[in-house]
Amino acid sequence: MSSDLRARFERDGYAILPDFVDPAACDALRARAGELMRGHAREDVSIFTTKDQATKTDDYFLDSGDRIAFFFEEEDPTTINKLGHAMHDLDPVFDAFSRTPAIASLVDELGLDEPRLIQSMYILKSPRVGGEVRCHQDSTFLHTSGDRVIGLWFALEDARVDNGCLWAIPGGHRSGLKARFIRDGRTTRMETIDPTPFDQDALVPLEVAKGSVIVLDGLVPHMSFANRSPCSRHAYTLHVISARDEYPATNWLRRATPPRGFR
Repeated sequence: MSSDLRARFERDGYAILPDFVDPAACDALRARAGELMRGHAREDVSIFTTKDQATKTDDYFLDSGDRIAFFFEEEDPTTINKLGHAMHDLDPVFDAFSRTPAIASLVDELGLDEPRLIQSMYILKSPRVGGEVRCHQDSTFLHTSGDRVIGLWFALEDARVDNGCLWAIPGGHRSGLKARFIRDGRTTRMETIDPTPFDQDALVPLEVAKGSVIVLDGLVPHMSFANRSPCSRHAYTLHVISARDEYPATNWLRRATPPRGFR
């Protein structure tokens, strides 16, 4: 990251790095995701939704922290919405993509010491039915004692306004955390910290080309609208925390083994 890019990240809560990933690597990840989806038996149909998530969380979702699970669209339950949440540890192709020296160097430059990869998601945003993801902060769903979470959003295809690109509120990370998604045994609830709604009029589109990465502070509010276009918008996301921060048991995502770093 250049000093200018770092300054923009600290100012806005996000930064865009074009041409970060070779297009061939994007294609390889898309091909591997296709193989995984073709091999899915569809015995469990869990719907991904950001509407009233605490009451719609099921056991399949709660048990997906250390495996590769498949989640379907709310509008069309025959269409896969995303894969999650441990491809970066369990699949060799996703592992290799997630642990390149370039990504490790980027996270290091952002100042996150002793980084650990806690979560990965492959998001399809399929044509016509790719659902909206409501405005949220990543630190709501992955909270640590220091509220230090970094999201890495890799565009595996061009992401535009018409096919559901990300939108973010510049500087919104400075307003603090609005809520925490709390797990208690097999149940979840949303704990409100600040009831002030997000200023969605301040959202700006983050249109990026294939191979770009968007770096997101865990506190920056962001979202994506439904994809009503004829084009998909595949993306891969990683979330990174620091081993120096406590990862409370109230997090929904739980691991049978401790999360690994970039080695």
